[in-house]
Amino acid sequence: MTATEYLQQLGWRSFFDAQLADHDRNSQRPARVMALHRGRIDIAGEGLPECLALSGRSAELDVTVGDWVLVDIRGPRIAQRLDRLGVFKRRSAGSAAETQLIAANVDTLFIVTSANRDFNIARLERYLAIACESGAFPVIVITKADTVDSVDEFVNEASRLSPGVLVEALDARDPAAVAALGSFCVDGQTVALLGSSGVGKSTLINTLAGTHQETKSVREDDQRGRHTTTGRSMHRLQTGGWLIDTPGMRELQLVDVGDALDDVFADVSGLAEDCRFSDCSHESEPGCAVRAAIERGELDGERLRRYRKLLAEDRRNTETIAERRSRDKRFGKMVRGILADKQAEKGGTR
Repeated sequence: MTATEYLQQLGWRSFFDAQLADHDRNSQRPARVMALHRGRIDIAGEGLPECLALSGRSAELDVTVGDWVLVDIRGPRIAQRLDRLGVFKRRSAGSAAETQLIAANVDTLFIVTSANRDFNIARLERYLAIACESGAFPVIVITKADTVDSVDEFVNEASRLSPGVLVEALDARDPAAVAALGSFCVDGQTVALLGSSGVGKSTLINTLAGTHQETKSVREDDQRGRHTTTGRSMHRLQTGGWLIDTPGMRELQLVDVGDALDDVFADVSGLAEDCRFSDCSHESEPGCAVRAAIERGELDGERLRRYRKLLAEDRRNTETIAERRSRDKRFGKMVRGILADKQAEKGGTR
């Protein structure tokens, strides 16, 4: 196998090769980030070590699983991170300004849920927005299909979430059932899994990759899962492709996905184009096409509510620190002005 063929098996594309024009190909070699650890990363590349320390300089490159980097063989060290085809990201938990990278350069996203109380339309809409923003092709995978009499209701609800979205319901333990996902997992292709804890992601990985990750049962009282995966890593699949696993995420705050939300909620955004006012909030304005569709029973009011909630969340999380401080400062000034006016009114009545 040639060096080029080896890279292509890892997911190398002409998009990345074009970025090497101005680099010394004798001293710098491309590698893919396979796993992240504290202070180090696992990589795969021709003639390179499997593990590299993350120095202060390399940490600044902000790499994540699935990234392509150039490794200076004289170190060896990471010299540069190549531009991405796309990236999954979310707002870091507990932070108002930082963004956490989840995975990069993914071709297909398996959005994993299960045929029980974990099935949550609002959560699936979040995952779909992330997939659309990154450019990955979304596939909703409903696991634990063997635990219910019929999966039709789950499949129908998921299919209505976005135009053309593909939905597969299966038993994640059954290789024959999981084979329906095989066309997305061939040589050079990268798939990622997103889903909350306990939906069967580790079981699905075991079947796809032929590995034996530990799995844990869900709690009986609320059907919520226990965390099994604690880090992000790439796994070789039996069909030749690569799979990126991610920890179960209870909180997935959106950031910088405004256009993707319009795509996921194409039914709502399409109706909004016919509203009388371009800045219609779809509340009580005259000539609101969205409200009219709800009144006719053509649009679910709850879907509009979720759309507006996600838009507001995305705008809030996408704000820069400077913009947020400026907004808070203006709001504080307005509040102080109102309080001062009230005090003046009280003084004038005495």
